[in-house]
Amino acid sequence: MNDNSLTRIQPDWYSPTRLHDTPLDNDFPGDRFIPNRSLMDLDQAHTLLTNRTNNKLRKPNFNDEYRRKMEENLKLDVEGRPFRMLVFRGSPKSSRQSTRLIDEMRRSDKEIPLQINENRRYRKYPLKATRALDAPLLSDDYYSNVMDWGKSNILAVVLGSILYIWNAQVQKAGVLMEVKRENDCPTSVAWSADGKIVAVGCDSSKLQLWDAETSRLVRDLQGHQSRVGCVSWNGHILTSGSKDRAIINHDVRARSNLVSVTRAHRGEVCGVKWSSTGNALASGGNDNLVYIWDSFKTSSRHYMHRFNEHHAAVKALAWCPYSSDVLASGGGIDDGCLKIWNTQKGTCISTNETGAQICGLQWNRHHKEILSGHGFGTGESHCQLCLWSYPSMARIGEPLRHASSSRILHLSQSPDGLTVVSAGADETLRFWEIFGPPQESSENITHLDDLLSLKASAVR
Repeated sequence: MNDNSLTRIQPDWYSPTRLHDTPLDNDFPGDRFIPNRSLMDLDQAHTLLTNRTNNKLRKPNFNDEYRRKMEENLKLDVEGRPFRMLVFRGSPKSSRQSTRLIDEMRRSDKEIPLQINENRRYRKYPLKATRALDAPLLSDDYYSNVMDWGKSNILAVVLGSILYIWNAQVQKAGVLMEVKRENDCPTSVAWSADGKIVAVGCDSSKLQLWDAETSRLVRDLQGHQSRVGCVSWNGHILTSGSKDRAIINHDVRARSNLVSVTRAHRGEVCGVKWSSTGNALASGGNDNLVYIWDSFKTSSRHYMHRFNEHHAAVKALAWCPYSSDVLASGGGIDDGCLKIWNTQKGTCISTNETGAQICGLQWNRHHKEILSGHGFGTGESHCQLCLWSYPSMARIGEPLRHASSSRILHLSQSPDGLTVVSAGADETLRFWEIFGPPQESSENITHLDDLLSLKASAVR
């Protein structure tokens, strides 16, 4: 057969007459509305539809009783009430029926306990702190950073002129160092990555390294002219920020510790924080600015980005643990904005006006959330702890607070990332089980589990 013969098909191949007179032996595929036309008498159907003289076929003679019965079945329900089978409901309220149903299911959770699979763990939002410790003489100072939880599960906190360390495992406290002079109190602390050394910045511009195991002074680091309010580690590099507006990088291994001195901020440096990768440093100052520095170019003329959208001092800085280019920053009392930055592009991803001073930020390493600790303000977040979902930045649960309406000054989290400790101006430390438990591996969760988890899902 010639290949071109396939294209020479008779023009009436699909005509109703041909299909009726010479039906195909094989099953004709038809179309999606009429599966097989070869079994239909289409010519007769065409005649019945187009013959205007056959009134009997065109207008069936139904009596009044038949029509009444049809109307009753189509317009009334089984109880005799008016009913419309086909109706377009354009009301916006009806479109939210499914949303209201899910909300009702969630509210019922408080009354009816869920049957939970023992192999899966579900989160419970805390209503109060699981533990509270007295912290007398805790300084009510926004510009200090006097609490940090180390890798060895030891919490370091400054109370007055004494630096205490509290072992969370055995729940015992001890004194690491004590300053004799009143004007030389510690104003910042930070654990090294291995959890063995504590860096301590003081009001008199001193910066010291203390061995937590032996309680001995390891080294004095020089360079600042005023109080050292913030410190951050990056391997063997210790970065400090001071009231003298300088950011200094110290190499704790070298005899000459000074690596670089940066003076870009026009006010006190309130916060410094290295990214988890160690490639970028963020600094916030009393000049309302946030700088992003490359780890290889930490000089005043070689910053990566300069963010000037805050309207108050920036102390709270936190790098996202699952996206190394994302930084969160919080403004002071005249700003109250929680901002998320893309440091690779130098853009602001989102801005959330909390209405209160932001003193601390902590990312949840197990779920995409961020916790903010607030000071004074006029909004609902005044002196509260607020948990936010990322990236929607919708608030989760009700705000948490210390016993009194005192501002929350500092935040830190345990090494396992499940517990957050807050230090308040009411001179207490409060521990919150707010970040756990960790999410299960997606390999152990089936599509059916995802469907059944709609009751606990926040997705609309």
